[in-house]
Amino acid sequence: MSHPPTRAEARRLLTAKRLLRQDLTRYGLALFGISGLINILALTGAIYMMQVYDRALTSGSLNTLLALSILALGLYLFQGGFDAIRAQIMVRIGARLDKRLAPLAHRVAVDMPRFGFSTTEALERGRNVDTLRGFLTSGAPPALFDLPWMPVFLLFVYALHPLLGAITLCGAVVLSILTVVAEIRSRDLTQSSQQAMVQRNIAAESNARSADALVSMGLVDRAVRRFETANAEALALQTRSADVNATISSISRVLRMILQSALLGVGAFLTIGGHMSAGAIMGVSVAAGRALAPIDQVIGNWRGILGARNAWVQLRETLAAVPEERSYLTLPKPQASLKVEGLTVASPANGRVLLSDISFELSAGQALAVIGPSGGGKSTLLRALAGVWPALRGTVRFDGTALNHWEPARMGELVGYLPQEVNLFNASILDNIARLSEQRDSTAIHAASAAAGVHGMISSMPEGYDTQVGSHGSALSAGQRQRIGLARALYGQPFVVMLDEPNSALDAMGEKALNETIRDIRARGGIVIVVAHRPNVLSAVDMLAIVQGGRMIAFGPRDEVLGEKAGRVVVPMEAASGLAAGVA
Repeated sequence: MSHPPTRAEARRLLTAKRLLRQDLTRYGLALFGISGLINILALTGAIYMMQVYDRALTSGSLNTLLALSILALGLYLFQGGFDAIRAQIMVRIGARLDKRLAPLAHRVAVDMPRFGFSTTEALERGRNVDTLRGFLTSGAPPALFDLPWMPVFLLFVYALHPLLGAITLCGAVVLSILTVVAEIRSRDLTQSSQQAMVQRNIAAESNARSADALVSMGLVDRAVRRFETANAEALALQTRSADVNATISSISRVLRMILQSALLGVGAFLTIGGHMSAGAIMGVSVAAGRALAPIDQVIGNWRGILGARNAWVQLRETLAAVPEERSYLTLPKPQASLKVEGLTVASPANGRVLLSDISFELSAGQALAVIGPSGGGKSTLLRALAGVWPALRGTVRFDGTALNHWEPARMGELVGYLPQEVNLFNASILDNIARLSEQRDSTAIHAASAAAGVHGMISSMPEGYDTQVGSHGSALSAGQRQRIGLARALYGQPFVVMLDEPNSALDAMGEKALNETIRDIRARGGIVIVVAHRPNVLSAVDMLAIVQGGRMIAFGPRDEVLGEKAGRVVVPMEAASGLAAGVA
């Protein structure tokens, strides 16, 4: 799923996985040992009560009571200290997990929309790390670490009297069966409710993105009703899941109270019969409660445990999509040609073939305009050439070297890409043009903005290049976003500049600047590929391709293609009516 990483990045990803395994092993052993100390010290209460009832009260010695109390206080403080250390370790495991895995998960999440996933689904994959970190700082992990130490308390109760030990063991078995029932009843409901919440969030995101259309055409109520339907389904599943967990938790609490009362009653019976001391009754009550507490806590946190498990499963799937390290040759920047051989592209969302058997070649200094009816495959062609969508078959070569042989970090030297829908980074204009580079080249930034004809517009803003564009460039108009996106595509003088309808939001002055930009790229030995719906851009190119129905039905010098094919292809209305004017 993911685009191949650079050598340095691949090493970092593999190192993160290895270090995470080491962290979990080291911290897991430490937590197991600390949990043992905590559970042994938890016997303090039971032993203290037994000694107070059987020793201090019978002897009437205040010194004995004081000594026992001081000793118990010290042990309680040690238990609290170890408990705090365990909690701190869990917090640090969560932080280290986030530090190790969040970049890997985010890398795959960034790629997911290219492969047919919604933005919401991609973000949900990234949130799995947050879910796991939240789980590690909840009450569930301590309960899970306390479970292996249950036999210590069962043996303690059994040592006081076998009958009481048997009753406690039966209670533990019943509560364990409840845990299994909770797993069976909750697993599918939890997964279904999580999936329903994703669909609900997708509906909310879709409405937010389409706000202009919804408001202008009076469709807000309809959109809200669709959201309400998705929300109601998610809430229904969440309610059913919560009902199951609440019922089982209530049964667990009732059984614990019954068991505690039974132990007190049987203990009193044994004490009356002279089989055990009165202090042992209190010791049994405390020790049995401690023995059963982890199971009760696990049942109470079962939804969180299931959520964390589902998050871990999805996270493992996400990490499996991170490719292993591969080596790349250090190739010189291309400067001669772009060659496409039998390129076939399918939709990542449904597998439908959108482009079939596309072949052509461009040399340095050439500019190609791609025209054709809407939905014919023009934008798909640019996505494939830029590496945004993978090729089903065929090869794209820069100076004879296949696209997948170039190191991804150097793709900026190969390609400048302006998509049809320009989404800017949530950063400053300067950072957007510099492609978020940490080492900004002021000269290159100015050259790119000047070439895109946007330097004057930026300079006229109160904060100039430091202006924050907002999420997806929401602080700017469509034309401003497009021109800044063009400057970003031109930054660093890439060999091939691909522009998808770059003049769709430009005025006459912007279109004139665009044509000058295309001529400048050709003059410096670059290649331009531009998808055109408006004819004015044709005057700046020397090559023309017509894409229709997923096939390239014509390719060649602009004037020849226009002369031979114009009457045989259904071109966009605006382009058809203005071809001659655009070329003139």
